[in-house]
Amino acid sequence: MSTNDNYDEGSLSLWGTVAMGTGVMIGAGIFALTGQVAELSGDLFPFAFVLAAIISGFSAYSYIKVTNVYPSAGGIAMILKKAYGKSTVTGAASLLMAFSMIINESLVARTFGSYALRPFGVEEGSFMVPVLAVGLVVFAFVVNIAGNKWIGGISQVAAVIKIGGILIFGIVAMWAAGFSFEPYQNGVANSSGIGGFIAGTALAILAYKGFTTITNSGGEVKEPKKNVGRAIIISLAICTIVYLVVAFGVASTLTVDEIVAAKDYALAEASRPALGNLGVGFTVVIALIATASGILASVFAVSRMLTMLTDMDLVPHSHFGMSGPIQRHLLVYTVVMAAVLAAFFDLTRIAALGAIFYLVMDIIIHWGVLRKLKSDVDARAWVVWTAIVLDAVALTAFTLMKAQQDLFVVAIAVVGIILTFVLERIFLRQQLQKEEQHG
Repeated sequence: MSTNDNYDEGSLSLWGTVAMGTGVMIGAGIFALTGQVAELSGDLFPFAFVLAAIISGFSAYSYIKVTNVYPSAGGIAMILKKAYGKSTVTGAASLLMAFSMIINESLVARTFGSYALRPFGVEEGSFMVPVLAVGLVVFAFVVNIAGNKWIGGISQVAAVIKIGGILIFGIVAMWAAGFSFEPYQNGVANSSGIGGFIAGTALAILAYKGFTTITNSGGEVKEPKKNVGRAIIISLAICTIVYLVVAFGVASTLTVDEIVAAKDYALAEASRPALGNLGVGFTVVIALIATASGILASVFAVSRMLTMLTDMDLVPHSHFGMSGPIQRHLLVYTVVMAAVLAAFFDLTRIAALGAIFYLVMDIIIHWGVLRKLKSDVDARAWVVWTAIVLDAVALTAFTLMKAQQDLFVVAIAVVGIILTFVLERIFLRQQLQKEEQHG
């Protein structure tokens, strides 16, 4: 049975692809991460989003260069295979990316639950938050089964609503504060210092990593050699503008202590001084639309990526008695893993795992482009080196900061990375033995 039965080449237009990319980024970035970034970076946390945008821009360069030459429905897996061949590095790094995307889905789902219930006085610790989160994951599965055109249409409508709504929120919040932004305490990062600011930047990078969703769907984009790069650039530009308007709006309305206190619900609280309960209700509605559309786009991309890994014989696969194409099986596995994470992990730990997995994978991608593909894709070495250094600095600062705050989640991340490489190595050895026996 073909693993590609559900692929639909050319089914995503340029603007449909942009909507999908911004859907993933805005769904997680603003609503889930603003409070956490402020907690790490302190008074000037809006500038952490600026630095994160710059780092993401350098990162996007490698993806665009390779995808322009080798567009594929499993973009990141394809990039890694071109750079490292059928190897442990290719399989393990691809899985880290898939894991970070699934983690992102659970992050978005928990955020949906938090915003949906808070107007009714239900706190983050309530069992209803994971119940709603799991419900959203199941909804994403149903829509994805319906096909790409449904996803593209929903993403485009949702993108217009949420981008417009979020911009209105940010402008109103700044208007209420007299369009002024002044750090409330001592500059860069309160007591956390420059290390905390960089750690916050590393977390803010998660708000932009949705551009990789576009890379993973490259084979289904119309005129992919032209439109994948365009879609990535446009999506990053749109999200940067939206994030800055919102971050400055929140910082103009609330102190960092108030943002941290609200944390997972920070945007809704920031709207209260300007518009009261009406502002809170408006922000909640936009948050629900943003998170729901974000998870739709992410589930779409990660299931395609895992299908590509299966096609490449880089990951094991079992039907578990299910009928239909392998892509649909992987869609089931994706939503099950996302639902489990959403049910049992809180937002802070989910975000930390996602940031560490993504940054490790990103460094591996850039190194492969620099050492193996630079001449093939006409990449400028200094740009790729800059991406590697920026990622490495952000990863180091974030890991050290999280180790002080929550050693358990760092240990999970490290063990997860090691196990991924070890298990991938074992699987590939078994594949090689089978090939030799049949040869």
